Amino acid sequence: MLFVGDDWAEDHHDVELVDDQGRILARRRLPEGLGGITRLHALVAEHAPEEWADLDSAEAAAQVVVGIETDRGPWVGALVTAGYTVYGLNPKSVARYRERHSTSGVKSDTADAHLLAEIVRLDRAHHRTVAPDSATEEAVKVSPSAHQSVIWDRTRHVLRLRSALREFFPAALTAYEELDAPETLQLLAQAPDPDTASRLSKAKVVRALTAANRRDVTVRAEKIRNVLTAPELRQPAPRAARLRHDRDLRSRTHHRAEQPDRGPRAGGGRAFWPAPGR
Repeated sequence: MLFVGDDWAEDHHDVELVDDQGRILARRRLPEGLGGITRLHALVAEHAPEEWADLDSAEAAAQVVVGIETDRGPWVGALVTAGYTVYGLNPKSVARYRERHSTSGVKSDTADAHLLAEIVRLDRAHHRTVAPDSATEEAVKVSPSAHQSVIWDRTRHVLRLRSALREFFPAALTAYEELDAPETLQLLAQAPDPDTASRLSKAKVVRALTAANRRDVTVRAEKIRNVLTAPELRQPAPRAARLRHDRDLRSRTHHRAEQPDRGPRAGGGRAFWPAPGR
């Protein structure tokens, strides 16, 4: 399971992610709103345990336990509709925990996020989860749940892409700022390996950046070209060819696996597969 402590303010959330052994996996300050909840979903996806590979999306989401000092509002609603187990903790109860574990009396957002995560990890049996929605409210869960699934899928694919590029085309990780950006995907499609990338014209890079509405396209294009044409350590040609073949094979296999004629898995939803090595 994963446990999230969420210390919220009017315009941001300080969150801490810990595993069931209490190890701190991540700390972030997230903005209030759709952008923040998107980054939270991505953070959970990045640290998903390997055991989640055998679960569908709903079962995996239920293994995420969130502690937050409120039980209402759009943020809490988004957490619940995403399938997370959410505990709306009473601020007075949290204050008692704080006094018991700290003698300084100093309150900090980071420390409170950790405290909330520890409360739901160790003592959630003494607290109540946020009540489920009515039938009508349940009917509108489809959109937030689908939003979460798309983010998890995107994160999974980006991590896989990063792993593959690190293996045989590390210059791409330096040249491209965001692996899931439109211009990055377009340029990788045109030049998916070091040899073809070194011959990629500046005009093509400029066109890709322009199509993605990027600023300073000339400067960015020059920077990308400098990285892609610089000398670097490379895999021997036979191994690079083998890696490209394996990458293409995995891509075709994954595409066939997601065709609708295969039908949904038992229980509905799609399994979340962590990146290699997680």
